[in-house]
Amino acid sequence: GDLRSVLITSVLNLERLEVDLFRGRHHWVPATQHLFGGQIVGQALVAAAHAVSRDEQVHSLHCYFVRTGDPKVPVLYEVERTRTGKSFSVRSVKAIQHGKPIFTCQASFQLSQGSPVQHQFTMPTVPPPEELLTQDELIQKFLQNPNVAEGYRKRLTKIQAQDVPIDIKPVNPPDIFSSEPHEPKQLFWVRARGYIGETDMKVHCCVAAYISDYAFLGTALLPHRQYRIKFMVSLDHSMWFHAPFRADHWMLYECESPWAGGCRGLVQGRLWRRDGVLAVTCAQEGVIRVEQTPHQSKL
Repeated sequence: GDLRSVLITSVLNLERLEVDLFRGRHHWVPATQHLFGGQIVGQALVAAAHAVSRDEQVHSLHCYFVRTGDPKVPVLYEVERTRTGKSFSVRSVKAIQHGKPIFTCQASFQLSQGSPVQHQFTMPTVPPPEELLTQDELIQKFLQNPNVAEGYRKRLTKIQAQDVPIDIKPVNPPDIFSSEPHEPKQLFWVRARGYIGETDMKVHCCVAAYISDYAFLGTALLPHRQYRIKFMVSLDHSMWFHAPFRADHWMLYECESPWAGGCRGLVQGRLWRRDGVLAVTCAQEGVIRVEQTPHQSKL
């Protein structure tokens, strides 16, 4: 519909306090009661984008999460204009709470340049989003099973009640009633909930930064579903933007985890436009600690 996306009207709408100083507030807070990493990445990119010309577009960002975010207070974003060149500009952003940095980021912007050197991978062949159930519809389907254990039913109901401003359609959702290991790969269609429209490409990149962190690190847990998660948090997050896209249109998020060990997991992702164009590449490492006790049955 034409309802304006809350990601534009609220989540990524920063308050300017001074030149290169902004304040961001919170919309959706995960059950962990820690700030959602995608929100911090998206808001930091918004702050950096305010410090470049309209003609410059972000092509990459590299971030570190250094402290746990407090959902009870706003976040301040300090921008440093590290370099402004003829083709490329770099902006550094520090996110601050309680007088200490919780996150640092460097974003690089480029003026449009053509080149005959071009190639990309091939987009996976998957069913279109119109043929798939949303995450909410899948949860509702699971809740209709009368044999679901009460504790797990409560967890699913809590997930269903979360006001996440993203539409998600898993391509091959794992059987939630099984703890069998899966290949560390997953595919799902994603888009911003609501309307964004034709606007500065930087806006869509900021929204994609928010979307890219949702369920991303969980890819590394698919081969280890017999364990109960004790602690999981992002350490860093990087993105490369390749081609124009609309974040309020369906894009295929292809995620894989090539490695996990030492209480860390590495994940890589690719956001594809429906026409097969590779729009964004992502990478992230996070801390993953699990209980050695296997999961109890969900039935």
